[in-house]
Amino acid sequence: MRKFFAMFLALVMALSLAACGGSGGSEGSGGSQPSGGSSSGGDKVVKIGVFEPATGDSGAGGKQEMLGMQYANKETPTVVIGGETYTVELVYADNASDAAKAPTAASQLVSQDVSLVLGTYGSGCAIAGGPVFGEAGLAAIGVTCTNPGVTAGNDYYFRICFLDPFQGTVLANFASEKFSAKKAYLLGELGNDYDQGLLNYFEQAFDGECVKDSFPPNTSDFSTYLNKAVAEGVDVIFCPVSIAYSTQIVKLAASMNLDIPILGSDTLDSNMVLEAAKGSNVQIYVSTFYQEGGAPDFDNGIKAWLAEDSTAMTNNGGNDTIAAVTAMGYDAYYVALEALKAAGSPDKAAVKAALPSLTYTGVSGDIAFDEVGDAVRDTAYIKTADNAAGAWTLETVQTAK
Repeated sequence: MRKFFAMFLALVMALSLAACGGSGGSEGSGGSQPSGGSSSGGDKVVKIGVFEPATGDSGAGGKQEMLGMQYANKETPTVVIGGETYTVELVYADNASDAAKAPTAASQLVSQDVSLVLGTYGSGCAIAGGPVFGEAGLAAIGVTCTNPGVTAGNDYYFRICFLDPFQGTVLANFASEKFSAKKAYLLGELGNDYDQGLLNYFEQAFDGECVKDSFPPNTSDFSTYLNKAVAEGVDVIFCPVSIAYSTQIVKLAASMNLDIPILGSDTLDSNMVLEAAKGSNVQIYVSTFYQEGGAPDFDNGIKAWLAEDSTAMTNNGGNDTIAAVTAMGYDAYYVALEALKAAGSPDKAAVKAALPSLTYTGVSGDIAFDEVGDAVRDTAYIKTADNAAGAWTLETVQTAK
């Protein structure tokens, strides 16, 4: 009886081992494809890291950027790599809009065995997390992080958006051409790489006088700053700040009946900023990457998805206005798929090697990388808020001079 029981146990163990040993390596198995694996159902899986803020001052923008990736993943959930079909899994790490927390979030993605990373919204977090990716030999594709410091000295960070020297120059030119501005008030958050970089680039390009201020983090009363702009007699206000701050500034400007045009960067391209301005006479102009209507199939598809997914609609601010960062997140996902195809393997080193020569035409335009890994882009959309309709309208398409 004892001998029979022992034979029975041996048979059970043999069957169990056979059931666990599928044709592909399991996740984290350390097999020949370290960044790919198999799901419990046996399907091959490739992981793409999503390095974005879901919380903090940039959380609203991070969620909108992620929506583009999530919609693209729903639309195209698989990719053929080296002749085999893989299911694409998005792996998330919240950097909390905080440069001090960004390295931890980046390390979390490295430990999750992803093939490459997308993000982040917010240049400060990209700059802080970038060295972690570089040390791990993991390529990251910035989506809307526009500060030059993101790619400077880091061969593993790429990006698909234009840069702040270009954006600052475009807005300075626009201020002169649209408003004949000779004096500008510049306002940004103290210690914020994105804000401060843009203020400097605007100041360098502006043909006139600049009055510049910085507010401390967690400021909630901007009356002193806007009153100073009025007292200084400026022609425009330039405040390239986060959605959390910009909505406060716009609401205050509306209550003051401020008649000085407010110029903003891509961070102000948000339906939450539109909501803050709705019904007022505040003049808002923003530079950005995409204008709704530029790709009708994409617009219609993502609006239908938002309508059927209440969580996605909430993350988009409660309506179906398409933010440019969402279009950019969508394009970034497809650039990632193209990199995986070109690599012929989910191996992170192969993916990184494939990126420099990659080209792709997305809903936001043609995408290619220069020798630094920055996007080859020379055009920005300038949009203005229609406060009666609560919508953005295209003002002009602008290039730097």
